[in-house]
Amino acid sequence: MLAIFQRRSWLLAAAVAATLCLGACSGFSDRTRGALAAVTPYKVEVVQGNFVSKEQVAALKPGMSRQQVREILGTSLLNDVFHNNRWDYVFTIRRQGVDPQERRLTVYFNGELMDRFEGDEMPNEEEFVATLDTRKKSGKVPQLEATEDELKKFAPAKDEKAAAAAATTVPPLPAAYPPLEAAR
Repeated sequence: MLAIFQRRSWLLAAAVAATLCLGACSGFSDRTRGALAAVTPYKVEVVQGNFVSKEQVAALKPGMSRQQVREILGTSLLNDVFHNNRWDYVFTIRRQGVDPQERRLTVYFNGELMDRFEGDEMPNEEEFVATLDTRKKSGKVPQLEATEDELKKFAPAKDEKAAAAAATTVPPLPAAYPPLEAAR
């Protein structure tokens, strides 16, 4: 236990010394500063609420029951005890490299039937998925065809084919298996 404590103390002391040395160096070039700025900590992806698409909103019609609305939109994120006649659907997502998104939809009921809804313009499912994709687009598609000569380089030799066929033969299964539990 003492050895672990001493090791952590040395690591902490080394980190503090390195920080002080870097802080004392005022001769950093712009390139070094840029490299240090490029190193960022990992940020947790935070997704909260229900994603509601344009197609789901289009399916809502006044006069629907609460159950029908729940089947289309799912369970609402917020059910206000003081406003039992409204359901709030809120969706937020925060990801590294993507602008934070927040969308709201409020559904109003008159008794057990939906009266109206209002909220943000919702994207369709394809648009939403496109906003989540943070991969860089290269623009050029690689050629996916190989010539006969290139394929021959990777073809196994006849002896290798026979060895591979012999290796893939599976021994027959036993006729009976022993019991899983011992008899009592």
